[in-house]
Amino acid sequence: MTNLGNEAWFKDPALARVFSLLNADGGEGRVVGGAVRNSLMGLAVSDIDVATTLTPEQVIERAAAAGIKSVPTGVAHGTVTLVIDGKPFEVTTLRADLETDGRRAKVAFSSDWQTDAERRDLTINALYVDAKGDVIDLVGGLADIEKRNIRFIGDAPTRVAEDYLRILRFFRFFACYGTGRPDADGLRACASARSKLKTLSAERVWSELRKLLSAEDPGRALLWMRQVGVLTEILPETEKWGIDTIPALIDTERALDWRPDPLLRLAAIVPPDTERLEKMASRLKLANAEAAYLKAWSKRPVVNDELSSSAFARLLYRYGADGIKTRLKLALATARGKAEGDMQEMARSARLGNLLNHAESWKKPQFPINGGDVMDAGVAAGKRVGEMLSSLEDFWVEQNFSPDRAALLARLKDLTR
Repeated sequence: MTNLGNEAWFKDPALARVFSLLNADGGEGRVVGGAVRNSLMGLAVSDIDVATTLTPEQVIERAAAAGIKSVPTGVAHGTVTLVIDGKPFEVTTLRADLETDGRRAKVAFSSDWQTDAERRDLTINALYVDAKGDVIDLVGGLADIEKRNIRFIGDAPTRVAEDYLRILRFFRFFACYGTGRPDADGLRACASARSKLKTLSAERVWSELRKLLSAEDPGRALLWMRQVGVLTEILPETEKWGIDTIPALIDTERALDWRPDPLLRLAAIVPPDTERLEKMASRLKLANAEAAYLKAWSKRPVVNDELSSSAFARLLYRYGADGIKTRLKLALATARGKAEGDMQEMARSARLGNLLNHAESWKKPQFPINGGDVMDAGVAAGKRVGEMLSSLEDFWVEQNFSPDRAALLARLKDLTR
């Protein structure tokens, strides 16, 4: 019997209180899902979710009697969050599916652990740990953890038809935890049902895709998604653009210690076409900041890596650093991917790296004068003030921001004579 009793998270006194609360008077609670999976894979554990034979009302009553705070975060679906010493524990009643339509399920509460396990999506997510730390495997998840095999529980087409978001979850978990080739049955089920992804809400699709793109290396998952038509289904923008830059980008992230950025990776696989990206952002209902990131990237000019520092500073002033940094990161990744044995690409990589460092430390200079100064020089309020100010700013930028306020006011005086 596999036991996780010595894991630090399992020894937490707060979790012991949860077990004590749930396991009294004929009830039972077991840790389920990510904490179990990650511990068995030697990965960090963050959230601890607990399954129980008790109803939500029983959990709330017991918590109140024990002086434990409970939050009814999803009572209709069986979930109550217990908060102990500031730590949240999601406690969910065992469930059985009554009806499913590919988007949502109608469930009934249950006390049957086998039924609860079999209604879950993937074998590696349906492992339980009891109060003694013993791992309870009802669906063959331990063997799949050992092989890092991502497999649907039972019949793959049936699991997918219960919730079509599982298509994306299959590839996301493969990106995060899988090795080798994806499970053949799962791959076929996802390919067959890919057209059903359009029945899901855009928010659910983008949330899952963003998690996939945040994996340490989503490259293999994206490749398989493309081969079976899933990627084109949710991101038709990639169809004629490609995902070939992803391996070089991942290598560059690791070499330069960049934090995985799902938006940068998205930019790597879609064309920098502002109109198409705006439509994509609207279709997927991206957050305003996410849409602005892609728009800034698409509207910025391609950066000549041989620009001088002063010319690059002028470019940054005119366009801002945000989209330009994205341009530079993607160009740098491409150059690094070609650099082995190629002195020109190695030199280009070095130049792009220097420009990126410049962009990341750049602070926009403050133009020393304003419209009030122009009017004080005798220019009447109106369109002419803006034109004069713009002309002076152009001069200041072309002079590499060196003229100070006094010099600009002297030039303004000459222009208004």
